[in-house]
Amino acid sequence: MRYDAAVSTFTQRLIGAARLDAATYEEVEADRSATGQALVAVVLASLAAGVGASGQDAGLLAAVIAAVGALLGWFIWALVVWFVGTRVLPEPQTQSDVGELLRTTGFAAAPGLVRVIGILPFLAVPVAVVVAFWMLAAMVVAVRQALDYSGTGRALVVCGIGLLAYLGVNVAIGVVFGAIQALLGAVSVPV
Repeated sequence: MRYDAAVSTFTQRLIGAARLDAATYEEVEADRSATGQALVAVVLASLAAGVGASGQDAGLLAAVIAAVGALLGWFIWALVVWFVGTRVLPEPQTQSDVGELLRTTGFAAAPGLVRVIGILPFLAVPVAVVVAFWMLAAMVVAVRQALDYSGTGRALVVCGIGLLAYLGVNVAIGVVFGAIQALLGAVSVPV
């Protein structure tokens, strides 16, 4: 595929995913070559979270924490969703592998690109709240499609369980980075 065609396809998929278009999620689920695109979507959304956090007068460390937390959290969330969705709460027609879940949930990060607007301090909190719900809705659609669920309810439960893991990862990262920052602050000698 030519570079410009690949970029066009990637952009169309991001837009479709952000619009919660089930057909877009079905497309990326079936396209094994879209795994790299899904990872790029997550990395871009994670960087957008970091840039958005930098606008909250939290500094560079907070931006790094936000970006790392978003990336690692997504990966853990996807793995938990795959395990729970295929092993604990599958429907009879559920057939999925980790790659399908990584692709669909990767594109579910597309609304996270909007978090870059958080660099404007007066928009940081409203944007964060709206995007959090938007990304959750995208994740539910992604999981429903990837796991071939007949309805949204089971996908919502599976995503809720995954969300708890995601939040746990982000809290743990925040605690670790906060402890490192506190130690570095305690060790520094004023000049």
